[in-house]
Amino acid sequence: MTTTHSEKKHIAMYIGSLQKGGAERVMANLADYFFEQGYKVTMVTTYLAPVEYELKHAAWERVPAGADEAELVMDPDENPAWINLNGGEKGGIKRVFSGLLKEEQKDRLTNFRLRQNKLREIWRELKPDVVLSFIGKNNIMAISTATKEGFPVVVSVRADPDMEYSSLSLKSGMLSTFGKAAGVIVQSNGAKEKFPKYIQKKCAILPNPMNPSFVRKRYIGDREKSVVMVARLHENKNQSMVMEAFKDATENQFQDYKLVFYGDGPDRIKLQHYAASLGLGNRVEFKGNVKHVAEHIEKAKLFILASNHEGMPNSLIEAMSLGLACISTDCPCGGPRDLITDGINGLLIPVGDKKALTDAIVKILGNEHLADNLGEAATRVQKRFAPDVANAEWKEYFERTIFSRTK
Repeated sequence: MTTTHSEKKHIAMYIGSLQKGGAERVMANLADYFFEQGYKVTMVTTYLAPVEYELKHAAWERVPAGADEAELVMDPDENPAWINLNGGEKGGIKRVFSGLLKEEQKDRLTNFRLRQNKLREIWRELKPDVVLSFIGKNNIMAISTATKEGFPVVVSVRADPDMEYSSLSLKSGMLSTFGKAAGVIVQSNGAKEKFPKYIQKKCAILPNPMNPSFVRKRYIGDREKSVVMVARLHENKNQSMVMEAFKDATENQFQDYKLVFYGDGPDRIKLQHYAASLGLGNRVEFKGNVKHVAEHIEKAKLFILASNHEGMPNSLIEAMSLGLACISTDCPCGGPRDLITDGINGLLIPVGDKKALTDAIVKILGNEHLADNLGEAATRVQKRFAPDVANAEWKEYFERTIFSRTK
């Protein structure tokens, strides 16, 4: 795409922060991709998280208090944050913060109006060709502010809509605003079907572009005697049930296998105590958040996703891309079912079914030929989710549905 600076199409990407999570990773990848394709990209976030995904082309950098050109962007009682908005790549992806500092805050109701007004001012200042918003109430805020200023908004629902809009107020907000969106991006057919017809007409199913580090040849060789999960340590991910099933599956055989959790979250201490109470001892490991996840898991024997709800799970896509034998719950709203054909490139089990999970673990650990066939077939997800393929679908969508209207 050969454009002069003045001709560049401008995408403003709106999300709470760039903290380590699936939606944030996809948006960070998309920001760098569109920038490299010749678009102007601005990242609009509510706040700065303590640990965030790094953008290759970020125009900003986090700096200590008192540094040259340091700007206060968050001032909670603990861990205030400063940014040099021009301390990164010259001409790179700019960042704007929409959260209220303490001096700007009033009572709760007034703060809501102030946040809306601040966002409207941001859109007027940026003058984007389109706003791309991710997740829950961000989507409602983006539509209710940017459309009033005349800017089209594309929202993306990253999880099960019933979970992302679980409260009455969120659901009401979604139903009253999504009809004004220029587009609604969802992760699966199941997610699309949960919306009323007038919103379904606006829906497009677009793939999550994978992290390039997971696009590689499948490891061929002796596999480590490990069963792995990559997920936030949270009750929705069902690590406790996985530990119970792992114990039952390996009590009389496979006792040399370990269960390894990658990721962190609010349930870490509770899950560590539960592992001890099950008598699993050093057979369960909690690795926390790690860099270069692909290197940590590519030699594992088995990958498990046991969630109650998912959109299109990045961790499952990545494990399949590496060629791991995978077990997943057939959870709403259908993301795993769109990825796995049971018995062909993985195993699907009912949500919350510990016995089915136990049986599936035994089936894979006890049959090397089956595990190898499942893993080999799983690598074919690369044909749809490899970055160059998936990113191209996002680009084509925006060119067709948004930018073609402005030519």
